[in-house]
Amino acid sequence: MPDPSTYRPAPGSIPVEPGVYRFRDPHGRVIYVGKAKSLRSRLNSYFADVAGLAPRTRQMVTAAGSVEWTVVSTEVEALQLEYNWIKEFDPRFNIRYRDDKSYPVLAVTLNEEYPRLMVYRGARRKGVRYFGPYSHAWAIRETLDLLTRVFPARTCSAGVFKRHRQIERPCLLGYIDKCSAPCVGRVSAEEHRRIVLDFCDFLAGKTDRLIRDLERQMNAAAEQLDFERAARLRDDVGALKRALEKQTVVFGDGTDADVVAFADDELEAAVQVFHVRGGRVRGQRGWIVEKSSEPGDDSQEQLVEQFLTQFYGDQAALGGAADESTNPVPRQVLVPCLPGNSDELATWLSGLRGSRVSLRVPQRGDKRALAETVRRNAQDALAQHKLKRAGDFTARTAALQNIQDSLGLAEAPLRIECVDISHVQGTDVVASLVVFEDGLPRKSDYRHYAIREAAGDGRSDDVASIAEVTRRRFYRHLHDTAHPTEVAPEGKSRKFAYPPNLYVVDGGAPQVNAAQAVLDDLGITDVAVIGLAKRLEEVWVPAEPDPLIMPRNSEGLYLLQRIRDEAHRFAIAYHRSKRSKRMTASALDSVRGLGEHRRKALVTHFGSVARLKQASVEEITAVPGIGVATARAVLEALGVPSQSDAPEAVIGNDQDKVSG
Repeated sequence: MPDPSTYRPAPGSIPVEPGVYRFRDPHGRVIYVGKAKSLRSRLNSYFADVAGLAPRTRQMVTAAGSVEWTVVSTEVEALQLEYNWIKEFDPRFNIRYRDDKSYPVLAVTLNEEYPRLMVYRGARRKGVRYFGPYSHAWAIRETLDLLTRVFPARTCSAGVFKRHRQIERPCLLGYIDKCSAPCVGRVSAEEHRRIVLDFCDFLAGKTDRLIRDLERQMNAAAEQLDFERAARLRDDVGALKRALEKQTVVFGDGTDADVVAFADDELEAAVQVFHVRGGRVRGQRGWIVEKSSEPGDDSQEQLVEQFLTQFYGDQAALGGAADESTNPVPRQVLVPCLPGNSDELATWLSGLRGSRVSLRVPQRGDKRALAETVRRNAQDALAQHKLKRAGDFTARTAALQNIQDSLGLAEAPLRIECVDISHVQGTDVVASLVVFEDGLPRKSDYRHYAIREAAGDGRSDDVASIAEVTRRRFYRHLHDTAHPTEVAPEGKSRKFAYPPNLYVVDGGAPQVNAAQAVLDDLGITDVAVIGLAKRLEEVWVPAEPDPLIMPRNSEGLYLLQRIRDEAHRFAIAYHRSKRSKRMTASALDSVRGLGEHRRKALVTHFGSVARLKQASVEEITAVPGIGVATARAVLEALGVPSQSDAPEAVIGNDQDKVSG
């Protein structure tokens, strides 16, 4: 473990100007990024008294091997540079407010001819309008089920829409009047878009006008004695009012704001955000994060600054909002306290929004009451997290300790990597490598490997494939260690700049010995290698004639099985996709005049070779660039009888011969 004094900068060499600094570990990987008004004052605080630092800060400085900095002109520049570096290097000691697909939104695809309403997660796209976020996907579906009675817009996927357009028959939603069925021409594209825009206006807060319009139509229908239509409109008004009741009015003045609150202890903090649009609570989010690694900066002011920088920086990076109403940065951000650089933060947020953003602490009235509600939610979230974490952390710690004791390791295997091979009789050989840190999967570090075809029986192929993957993975490690300052391609962080504590292969003694031989050739001695065989779940150790049998109910064996099964799942998924692509390409390779782009267009259009086989010549020629002759050649290559071989054609020819 490095001693901070070994890499401490020389006295007087650190500038006093504002800037951003990076701590790197001995392998060159960035582990922490921070900013400071005075670089000298901030960095000296890391080395003054290591024993007096907070536990997380002390862990960071003892894990680091060097520190570097960049001087900037203003603190706003420092905010932007800090955010960019955190996003680029993903340092493990920095707080990251990640949206890990936990918060779905309601998306309206205004960029399509027939816009669709759907549940969506992911980056924002141009021409799509978003509402939310919602706590659960079922909340969006419940909203859609209630409002499509009044706004019967399309909710089906592109494939379903196209299929019903071809068969000229609407789906069930069309029959029960929860979709206007534009697929069969029941409404025109303009009429359907008008329905969708009314739906967007309602969710955007323009509710009074829509309800008044429906009530006016209801009264007019009643005066014309069209009581059936009046009754339907009455039910529509009731449905809209029920939808409004689900969105509590918190601000009578129609304020657009995000209300942020924190609850923290010595090590962790819970963050809760209520998104208020048009005076109504439109969504809620929450995170649990570890406290900062900056000395003396574990106060709530620092939490506020880190949250505003990370959260709104990531939200603005999503981009692609259709209009201002979906701008991820609101006009007001209500926080429990103002950090010392609140003016610079407000300036930076205003730049992200494109207009002025107000950063305030609510003092009285409705805003103060809502802030108190958000704070109570944060406290409850932290309490529940600590109860759950106590059980999870205890189980993971027991599992890692059990593996350490069973294998006789010098320390607990905090990083475990596992390799699995997948193929069918030696074809399409692929490998997967999965990574677990602290007993949890780190999916951003997962890797696929395409293995060169090898002759021989399946057993020898697996051994050779294990050796190849091991060599490629640890050659990468040695290269990164020898070139610590080399930048990864396309600005990506270097995920494998440090080795695992335990390397697991799926197999028995031959696979384990092959992996160990590769490590010996590369001169790597600090990585333990084991194999986990599926038949009896034996643990094989290199150069040992007999396997190690761990108790069937041990936490360590459960964890190893979970890691092995995850590697197997990841390898199977990659193998299936690769085999499917090969089979599709080989089936169409023999078609003369059908190039790569048109083959891809065919598969994309029909979705699979099975559907392509069921298509007619006319349906295939609907794909751009495919003519009649090519369509017939495609069907012939797939083993489908041509139309000239149909019974009707034979009967017709016989009749012509008889009549002649």
